[in-house]
Amino acid sequence: MSESSRDTAEGAGWGVSERGEYLRLVPRQAEKISWLNPRHLWAARNGVLASWFGDPTGEVRARWAARRAAAGAPADRVIRRDDPDRFSFLVVGDTGEGGEPQYAVVPGLLKEGLDTAFAVLASDVVYPVGAAGDYGPKFFRPYQDYQAPVYAIPGNHDWYEDLAGFVRVFCDDTGPLPAGPKPRPLTRAWLRSLVWHRPRPGDGEHLDEARKLRSSPAQQAVQPGPYWAIDAGPVRIVGIDTGLLGTIDAEQGAWLREVSRDPRPKILVTGSPLYVDGEHHPCPIEGGGTVDDVVRDPAHRYVAAIGGDIHNYQRYPVRLDDGRTLQYVVAGGGGAFTHATHTIPRVDVAGVTEADFRCYPLRGDSLAFYSALYGRRTRLRRFFSLTEAEAAAVIAERLGIGPTRAPGAPARVTRRMRLVAGLLGTGRRPDRGKRFRLPVRKAYQSLFSPGSATYSPPFFKSFLRVDVTPEALRLRCFAATGQRAQEVAPPVEDEVTVPLT
Repeated sequence: MSESSRDTAEGAGWGVSERGEYLRLVPRQAEKISWLNPRHLWAARNGVLASWFGDPTGEVRARWAARRAAAGAPADRVIRRDDPDRFSFLVVGDTGEGGEPQYAVVPGLLKEGLDTAFAVLASDVVYPVGAAGDYGPKFFRPYQDYQAPVYAIPGNHDWYEDLAGFVRVFCDDTGPLPAGPKPRPLTRAWLRSLVWHRPRPGDGEHLDEARKLRSSPAQQAVQPGPYWAIDAGPVRIVGIDTGLLGTIDAEQGAWLREVSRDPRPKILVTGSPLYVDGEHHPCPIEGGGTVDDVVRDPAHRYVAAIGGDIHNYQRYPVRLDDGRTLQYVVAGGGGAFTHATHTIPRVDVAGVTEADFRCYPLRGDSLAFYSALYGRRTRLRRFFSLTEAEAAAVIAERLGIGPTRAPGAPARVTRRMRLVAGLLGTGRRPDRGKRFRLPVRKAYQSLFSPGSATYSPPFFKSFLRVDVTPEALRLRCFAATGQRAQEVAPPVEDEVTVPLT
């Protein structure tokens, strides 16, 4: 096993010049998505429209569900596999931008996933709008050599064309979305429908050709809909669809409560993480209650909740009042632009402290990554750019923590470094109040981070491998930097063993 970013700067991919062989996998004319491009922002407008004029995903999901039931999908939406009591599977989140960062994950994924039974894609399978025509270069081509089934739950981007591409690929449903009732004129729903983004005519005409890239019998899987449960060995994996706005409708909520009554230990996979960036987001259920209420109920025996949507890795081991510890994980590092971790303040949530918290990239690496990026973009490299050692030093000062990896020569924190850290939204200790700090932490998720797409390693991508036995499961986060050293031997950035008994 190679050194990780928690060991050395070279383990993080800094100062290395040998690119990985993933480059030969990337399509010659791979799309480079920029979330600062007005064309992409306009195509992805449905999330904003749903927040302004009402969210239609529950009603649309019900129509897809009725169609899948009529086609013979199991009423309980449970996929029953014959895996043994000891098996492994992969979890990869927020994959489908189709560029170098996504393909950089593939060699390590194939190496560490060689003996796995299946993989789960957790949120945002295809960017920017989940179009059926994008599945060739952004799903079938990158994972053509993974010789096991792939299941998926959609993210908000997969919903930007009413889930049409997702259902065609993962549910093997080739028909159009069943028509719903026409909205009455001058209502909010009618106004929304006037500018709602829908699939382009003829989109996905080459999908059958793309499917040939994953056509072996070992790779085939058909899931009953956008949310499902998988019974595999001694565990049940429950995947929920949080739609456009990170909530679930009443029908799916009732199903979630029902499948959670099964006596097996369970893992939740969701498109919206329940703990992220030092905050709790319990995920409301229409009609009352939350997803986290279901997960925390001791009768339901959940041991972990893994969510995509945020494009990095985070883990929060939350100890509950009854003595159990639930592992809340963010696993969105599968290929899309990197969301910053340096904006996360010193962690103190639900009893989880900074000592318990884990993230990848490390905050210092995140700050160094962003300082270099915006140094290039503003042509102010001498001002903005921080070395990884300088970034780690200013992070340690602002958060009141020691360095994560063994430092070399200590970096002296200067006024310029402090100013750059503040301008780039670096987190602080909660007891430091609101002194000079631009209100950009939230802006990083919606504006600055989407502009972080880069094609120069290190990429700071990641994927999970989960090894299951009747007694415990072992969860490991593997890194993909785009550098050859981490491609040959993917480093483990985090590891935790969770008891099942």
